[in-house]
Amino acid sequence: MNASSAPLLQIQELTKDFGGLRAVDHCSFEIPQGSIFGLIGPNGSGKTTVFNLVTGFLEPTKGRVFFKGHDITGMPPHRIARYGIARTFQLVRTFNRMTVMDNLLLGVQHQRGENLLWGILQPPSVHQEERQAIERARELLSIVGLGHAVNEYCGNLSYAEQKMVELTRALMSDPQLVMLDEPTSGINPTLVNRILDYIRRLRQEQGKTFLVVEHDMRVIMNLCDRIAVLDYGQKIAEGTPAEICANAAVIDAYLGACVA
Repeated sequence: MNASSAPLLQIQELTKDFGGLRAVDHCSFEIPQGSIFGLIGPNGSGKTTVFNLVTGFLEPTKGRVFFKGHDITGMPPHRIARYGIARTFQLVRTFNRMTVMDNLLLGVQHQRGENLLWGILQPPSVHQEERQAIERARELLSIVGLGHAVNEYCGNLSYAEQKMVELTRALMSDPQLVMLDEPTSGINPTLVNRILDYIRRLRQEQGKTFLVVEHDMRVIMNLCDRIAVLDYGQKIAEGTPAEICANAAVIDAYLGACVA
């Protein structure tokens, strides 16, 4: 599926100050629907801060964020999630004393059973929604090769498997935009390839759009359609992987690490 020319996410002059420190400085870019967009830069360049501003975990000092044409600037995370944005975190955030299935079911939104009255009465529609959610969870787990771990406690899984659970949980709400913060860090090459194939398959078959922060340049260059580069909170370049690799400012700021 080719990316649409219409932007799904628009970031306009996004700025965030922490006291006298400017973590993000008038950052702007657009992500077309159906694309895989990369965000790279040295440690401390503001990448995760941009994630937190887009998803409502931080409120911007200046600038606006638009999703599907709607201004979502400063909305709380739960409202932004309902618009169709899901994210993972740099550090894995699974519930280790809950099973993999229970972790995934937490990602489902707008369930009738969450209403106290509906939960008590438990009409057939509540049970149907629960069955559908369980079926979707099993389907997603089978795609990432974790079908065998459906009833395993997350705390018993490897770090790489927990990352896969977190990514799969983000998909349980059927979001249009999936924001991945270092999805392949700490993972062996075999599982990295599985994650990349998973992302490409979701884009191809379901039209998902991705915003990816990643330090592994081989991953980002082979995965993304376009890439924006941050340095000291400012966007210093944006373009295709080939354009980014040939950009002198990027090579200088990123210590020559931007190699295809």
